[in-house]
Amino acid sequence: MPCAVPRRPGQAGRPCLGVLVTSYESKLSRRAFGGAVGVTAAAAAVGLGAGPAAAAGAQHAGPEEQEFRAARRRHSRRPNVLFILGDDLGWSDLSSYGSPHIKTPNLDRLARQGVRFTDAYSGSATCSPTRFSLYTGRYPARTKGGLAEPIADKSVGLEPTHPTLASLLKEAGYSTALIGKWHAGYLPDYSPTRSGWDEFFGNFGGALEYYSKLGLGGEYDLYEGDAQYKDLRYYTKVLTERASEYVSRDHHGKPWLLNLNFTTPHWPWIAEGDTKESAEIVRRIKAGDGRALWHQDGGSVEKYKQLVEDLDRSIGEVLKALKRSGQEDNTVVVFSSDNGGERFSYNWPLSGNKASLQEGGIRVPNILRWPARVDGGQVSHVPVFSPDWTATLLELAGTRPHRAYPLDGVSLAGYLLRDEKPAERDIFWRVRGERALRRGDWKYYRGKTGRDQLFNLAGDIREQADKAAVEPARLAELRAAWERTDAGLLPYPV
Repeated sequence: MPCAVPRRPGQAGRPCLGVLVTSYESKLSRRAFGGAVGVTAAAAAVGLGAGPAAAAGAQHAGPEEQEFRAARRRHSRRPNVLFILGDDLGWSDLSSYGSPHIKTPNLDRLARQGVRFTDAYSGSATCSPTRFSLYTGRYPARTKGGLAEPIADKSVGLEPTHPTLASLLKEAGYSTALIGKWHAGYLPDYSPTRSGWDEFFGNFGGALEYYSKLGLGGEYDLYEGDAQYKDLRYYTKVLTERASEYVSRDHHGKPWLLNLNFTTPHWPWIAEGDTKESAEIVRRIKAGDGRALWHQDGGSVEKYKQLVEDLDRSIGEVLKALKRSGQEDNTVVVFSSDNGGERFSYNWPLSGNKASLQEGGIRVPNILRWPARVDGGQVSHVPVFSPDWTATLLELAGTRPHRAYPLDGVSLAGYLLRDEKPAERDIFWRVRGERALRRGDWKYYRGKTGRDQLFNLAGDIREQADKAAVEPARLAELRAAWERTDAGLLPYPV
């Protein structure tokens, strides 16, 4: 089997072991979903063992996944928008993205019904900066609150005066709600209801214990609007019920936006039913242990599997409620993660994880479904990142960004609906101690060692073959591009 296969005639090939960046064109034909043939059997069919390489590329037999093509000459009303975020979910943590042990049938089905993006990225490598980038459509460092990586106190947040996806859609006649993790500032100054969302039900902070709802500082952190709401049931279940109720409503003819931000599978590693482990963490929090929620003495690969599979079941329940409501056809559903995977995530073959600008810290699973306008069973290798979805959803809703706050994201509407060639541009990231920029298949990266590196992701998704010495001109060009963008952003506080 060759090491690379073409995406379309005239396009460069993608690496076979570039995990899901391409499909196997030989004995398995294209990358497929569903069916009854397991990973081991599929791996044997292409001559791979049942180890990491098999998980990287081999999938179940079933309907073929086609290269993306827009389905033109269709029309629809302005769509509803359901944007679902997982929390610290790694790129390969879904079975449709290569996990050999985690089963995610509902998200796999969503991918079969829509478009699976292989080269999708978060706006940053940790929770709140990515949320800033999604809420605003801009680099996190455009705002003071976005400099916190992540927000951990009440000193900063998303300023209510800054336009957001929600505020712009609200002005365009949408009902708006955010259910789940906000993580863009705390009361009394910052809140979703101050930033364009009509309704908020969820937590303000970066983490909470799933039963008690105690946050990092020992505070109770479940709110409806700006008032505390008491519910000591398992958090993922509570959010699922709320989201299912919201998508089932009669919105009186108005389209709606729902940001559904699960905390799953973020630590602590508490699955539904783990009441003893929950009680122990609560005891430690109340005793003043500021790191109890980090749960560094707990968790396992099996526990993480339970959390991800529960997230999948929960999303399945919300999607069932959407279907029952009769609104499925004209609702844009986008699923993604706020950053790369953490301790127990299955990230092969990517290097790095959450908090790093290596691929494992920022490359995420990303699925779009819109039955009214976009055909299912498709895969796209176009690089996209969180702010692109802000720009895209604004265009799909028939509205524009605020003139005083230009977006850093690029709308995908022309690509998705009119078969337009995606805009060529750089994708930029910055976190403390690291920098990265992607242009086409090339990625410039400087980690905490301070050494500039250059990788060609088309042939080296694992970022191990440093081309800096053999491509000095390209390295200098990408470094200069990164520095030009950085010069226009806010500096980190000293």
